[in-house]
Amino acid sequence: MPDAAALPPQSAQIAASVAVVVPDAVLAAAIKAASPHVQLIDQRMREMIRESYDLETELKYARFGVGAAMGMYSPSIDEIQEITVYGEFVESVRQWGRAERAKLGLI
Repeated sequence: MPDAAALPPQSAQIAASVAVVVPDAVLAAAIKAASPHVQLIDQRMREMIRESYDLETELKYARFGVGAAMGMYSPSIDEIQEITVYGEFVESVRQWGRAERAKLGLI
């Protein structure tokens, strides 16, 4: 619930059972796995990425990165620039997703 929101009047039995819960990592993971809201956020993140990059391009960048990390491939200056732009874009989408999950109290 947003901090400024107030619950409508509740019966005494219900009101007595309402408490603020700060989920631990296990509970947060279970909520994320079961939440249709989190699933929608994840879907929208994938759609945002697909609007700019197709799967084949993402796989190509992953191959460049793995090859470079293992010392088996040296990307060109242009490829490094492409990967950098891609990485910055994807990280902005991931940040959007984190912000949306934080609105649900899930970090």
